[in-house]
Amino acid sequence: AKHKEKQPKESKENSSKQVALFSHLEIPKGANANSPKDIHPAVLVIGLQFADFKICGANARCIATLTAFKKVIQDYKTPDGTTLSRHLPTHLSPQIRYLVNSRPMSVGMGNAIRHLKLEISTMDIDLADDDAKRLLCEKIDNFIRDRITVADRVIVSYGLQKIQDGDVILTYARSSVVQALLLEAHAKGIQFKVIVVDSRPRLEGKRLLRRLVDAGISCTYTFLHAVGFVLKDVSKVFLGAHAFMSNGALYSRVGTAMVAMMAKEKNIPVIVCCETYKFAEKVQLDSFVMNEQGKDEVLKPFYRNPDEMVNISTTSTPKAGLLDGWLHKPDLKLLNLLYDLTPSKYITTVITEVGMIPCTSVPVV
Repeated sequence: AKHKEKQPKESKENSSKQVALFSHLEIPKGANANSPKDIHPAVLVIGLQFADFKICGANARCIATLTAFKKVIQDYKTPDGTTLSRHLPTHLSPQIRYLVNSRPMSVGMGNAIRHLKLEISTMDIDLADDDAKRLLCEKIDNFIRDRITVADRVIVSYGLQKIQDGDVILTYARSSVVQALLLEAHAKGIQFKVIVVDSRPRLEGKRLLRRLVDAGISCTYTFLHAVGFVLKDVSKVFLGAHAFMSNGALYSRVGTAMVAMMAKEKNIPVIVCCETYKFAEKVQLDSFVMNEQGKDEVLKPFYRNPDEMVNISTTSTPKAGLLDGWLHKPDLKLLNLLYDLTPSKYITTVITEVGMIPCTSVPVV
């Protein structure tokens, strides 16, 4: 009874701390122990990892999702009176819902799941269940190999043509394919320097910086607010992508648009590395209509220590007390958007596994 009495107050406080302009964005419910009983253990595990940002990055999330679904398919048994091609999509639906509740699905994950459902729907209904499951697992492995793993290698081979001796390359946050490209360029003996630009609260660039420095690449690390200062030495900008919209706009980690716009203003080439499975069929014109908020910012804040949002120190321990009691300050709200949109006019070229293309060619690939 006490719990029921508190709920309306919590709900009211929850809504009052949302920024009105972004109140339409759904806050993830989070993975919890009260999940439906038909959720596969492999899906439960990655749902918790997604919710806690233990697995982040479009490629890593997509591979983790498909690998988990492969285990779901291997353990699946078709009920009597139906067929695998008709019942398996129904069995997968709660698994997908659970993952969406943990964290909104990325564009690449959505495309991969649609591809899997298409493969299931076109299966021969006379095929034995074991053969059908083995074939579906092979299709999943082929998708991961062809659209992600091999695609990244091809993108790296194309990207090497854009890096020359003496280049100063700027990159923002951390992209797995940009990281692979820079490491490969260094392994080929190309002499270049890297400027890693980063931002709070995730500080993803630190992981990239660590890998590059360990490989022996000369690096500079700075925050987003200093990007205008460091651009004077930059010869090229390499960026990763969360998705590309059909109007050629880049949907990526928040802050990407600022980096691209400032680079374009100084006539520095902006090169984006992106696999074609991340291409979306929809059009997006701004970062307001569709976006993602950091994990449950209100009563269970993404920032268990909210000082992480405003701390400018490069150490992992923020100065205490900057935002103490922010939940009880009616005029203070924290907004943690994860993505922004970069218009196509600020992007020089897109490197994909099918070649280097302009943004205007995205909808025809």
